[in-house]
Amino acid sequence: MTPQESSAPPPHGWTPTSWHDHPAAQQPDYPDPRALRRVTETLALQPPLVLPGEILDLRRELAGVAAGDGFLLQAGDCAERFGSCTEDGVRGKLRVILQLAIVLTFGSGLPVVKVGRIAGQFGKPRSSPTETVDGVELPAFRGDIVNGPEFDPASRRPDADRLLRAYHHSSAALNVLRALTLGGFADLGQVHAWNQESVRRSAAGRRYEKAADDISRALRFMSACGVDTGAQPVLHQTRLYTSHEALLPAYEQALTRYDEHRRAWFGTSAHLLWIGDRTRQLDGAHVELLSGVANPLGVKVGPSTTPEDLRALCERLDPHRSPGRLVLITRLGAGRSGDLLPPLLRAVREAGHLPVWACDPMHGNTFVSPAGYKTRRLSDITAEIGEFFAAHAQEGTRPGGLHLELTGDDVTECLGGELDEIVDARLGTRYETACDPRLNAAQSLELAFHSAEILRAHLGA
Repeated sequence: MTPQESSAPPPHGWTPTSWHDHPAAQQPDYPDPRALRRVTETLALQPPLVLPGEILDLRRELAGVAAGDGFLLQAGDCAERFGSCTEDGVRGKLRVILQLAIVLTFGSGLPVVKVGRIAGQFGKPRSSPTETVDGVELPAFRGDIVNGPEFDPASRRPDADRLLRAYHHSSAALNVLRALTLGGFADLGQVHAWNQESVRRSAAGRRYEKAADDISRALRFMSACGVDTGAQPVLHQTRLYTSHEALLPAYEQALTRYDEHRRAWFGTSAHLLWIGDRTRQLDGAHVELLSGVANPLGVKVGPSTTPEDLRALCERLDPHRSPGRLVLITRLGAGRSGDLLPPLLRAVREAGHLPVWACDPMHGNTFVSPAGYKTRRLSDITAEIGEFFAAHAQEGTRPGGLHLELTGDDVTECLGGELDEIVDARLGTRYETACDPRLNAAQSLELAFHSAEILRAHLGA
């Protein structure tokens, strides 16, 4: 990335507080504005969670993805819980992300840029601001950063102090991530250790073991040929960037910092911030705030997005058409992507933008099962990925990545899977999500092999 690109000025009239002059969707109704101000002022004095140099490193890597020289894997929890920010919790998420990245790299030959929905994804937009149970109406649970899940007035009351708790839990999770990714857990010599015992007996688990054997043999071959593999950091360390939906502008503003050296503003709560399908209004507070920071930005693109909408958003968020700036995350639904995606691809290409196009096959395929659980079918998820690649092949554009909601835990939240298939009657066995259903480790690995095959075919490898 050139100095000019990294120091591109924000839009005329933009300041970290200019979003206050725009309507902000999906915001909690804090009962004490003075408490919110006190907390955000405290947050503004805290150290940044991520640094501008790291953010620009991700932009450079995403520019490579946009050019066809890599593939993006963005994955993690639907909504993190404060209680999951433990060493075991972070290790479990990292383990499954590393497995998926290895499968995609091994299958396609492309380097995989790894971005977690982690260390900050504590908030969720909701379709309704309230929830009614047995005739009692209370505010909806909006994630640990806002309120609690228990259905009682005290828990559901938005609490500004949770913003500060979110910052500290994010910091703790980042410390564990950095220790694991730099301290040997991500060593390619550990590829077998990443496969959980509960996954090994599945067909996908056995395929993974075969790939791990091949990687181990390749490392031994390199050593036998005189290559000092111990002196190659790329074989022993990795980098996992962080991301979350920038749902609460007050929190993001408090962690927006100016870098004198680069002459640019950065959102330092995560490396990549995204705008949701419910908050992508062109004149809204979320677009206004993120238009002025130098981070790579994601935009969720749902079925209601028109080519004109998307072209206007790209122009607003990336007027300089800088590679690595935009990640357009399509969430259109199986059976609909084939019709809805090509016009969007054409509109963005003709406007001269070169974003990373990523497929979110989760959110467009959610429904309530007969047993009353919000769920997704693995077959619908894989179908939308296939439609995503087919649309790019049709339009001559680059499919750049996947955006998945998953966990390393053995949950029963999504239907399907070739190992011990999850059916409707079993959803309640281990339905643990804080909001939306996630793929478990075995389902995630099965999906990764399927996606690697599609990607390899697309590349003609």
